[in-house]
Amino acid sequence: MSSTSQMASVAVLLLAACATMASGAAGVRVGLTRIHAEPSVTASQFVRDALRRDMYRQHARFGRELAASSDGTVSAPTRKDLPNGGEYLMMLAIGTPPLAYPAIADTGSDLIWTQCAPCGKRCFKQPAPLYNPSSSTTFGVLPCNSSLSMCAALAGATPPLGCACMYNQTYGTGWTAGVQSTETFTFGSAAADQTRVPHIAFGCSNASSDDWNGSAGLVGLGRGILSLVSQLGAGRFSYCLTPFQDTNSTSTLLLGPSAALNGTGVRSTPFVASPTKAPMSTYYYLNLTGISIGTTALSIPPNAFSLKADGTGGLIIDSGTTITSLVDTAYQKVRAAVKSLVTLPTTDGSDATGLDLCFALTSQTSAPPAMPSMTLHFDGADMVLPADSYMISGSGLWCLAMRNQTDGAMSTLGNYQQQNMHILYDVRKESLSFAPAKCSTL
Repeated sequence: MSSTSQMASVAVLLLAACATMASGAAGVRVGLTRIHAEPSVTASQFVRDALRRDMYRQHARFGRELAASSDGTVSAPTRKDLPNGGEYLMMLAIGTPPLAYPAIADTGSDLIWTQCAPCGKRCFKQPAPLYNPSSSTTFGVLPCNSSLSMCAALAGATPPLGCACMYNQTYGTGWTAGVQSTETFTFGSAAADQTRVPHIAFGCSNASSDDWNGSAGLVGLGRGILSLVSQLGAGRFSYCLTPFQDTNSTSTLLLGPSAALNGTGVRSTPFVASPTKAPMSTYYYLNLTGISIGTTALSIPPNAFSLKADGTGGLIIDSGTTITSLVDTAYQKVRAAVKSLVTLPTTDGSDATGLDLCFALTSQTSAPPAMPSMTLHFDGADMVLPADSYMISGSGLWCLAMRNQTDGAMSTLGNYQQQNMHILYDVRKESLSFAPAKCSTL
């Protein structure tokens, strides 16, 4: 990679290929088109800003709260947050008549929400008009005794009839608060491909922080009952992200029965049971047992990535995080191994990129040197990463696209390491499957 656009974070534009919905099952094939960073943002700035947002997201995971009180087929256009960050912005429509709005698609949370009028001074600026419940004929307040009510789940008892459930949820990069409601959601850009799904539980937010750049809300795709995956009964979903240096090709996302992996090279590993406490209960945990570079297995303690009984530790896969973070005992082994294989002069890239290990690409260096693949050894499955999936270049630097995490904290497999890999989340079978793929042709 050698330009700012090549360093841009994954951006997506979901284009519907078909749209059918039948009693609790969903299936869809959609296109994913990369949106590039603004021209004024250099490659090193992109890496630094993406890493900053990743770190905020990571630091807030265990501090996230979900507070509440009793006071077939879908498709949607999406694009990547600009100019930086690791979010996917998903276009969908809400209400009757439908009002289109962009929302962050997040595999690390469950709640679906959008800003609702009236908002006053506690709402952030958004690119679409505010959704107004009073203008929709299909809006309703979710009863507190609904199985999807956060109030009923937290109270542990049957709440009074007619009550409205108020929520306050915090994330790694912000917070939102409002009333749990129900609405008809419309998915699909072209009229012929649109699907309307009634009675989706969502958050009608009238107060939020201003950290939701380019969006009007969020769509949770996590493991909990409030996520879009769960509410649609999709059962499984997959995506295949084109390489960061590929500026022209289209990627693919599949939701429901159409999400499948076939042929040779498919590997599967079970999800680790999540802690029951929120927010950890929504994450997709994996059992990473070791790491190799080339044919050399690194001497990482076997329990380095173990999920502890108190919810600390472990490793999750997250499409909303750009740069992979590894617990420090493992990261230092990876860092040392990479450094030993590269003869280029090292340089401090922390100010420019935020990354810990960088090499200087001189005018005599036509391209970064060849590097062996890195293998992530999961329970029963090896994920092989070519050098382009763990090294990142730009602005005269060639850096290890990973960072360290405090021992005991949670590690995260980011989307940079997931490029050119078809990845299937089978929610019903509690497993993750993957296979190398040329995502531009899927």
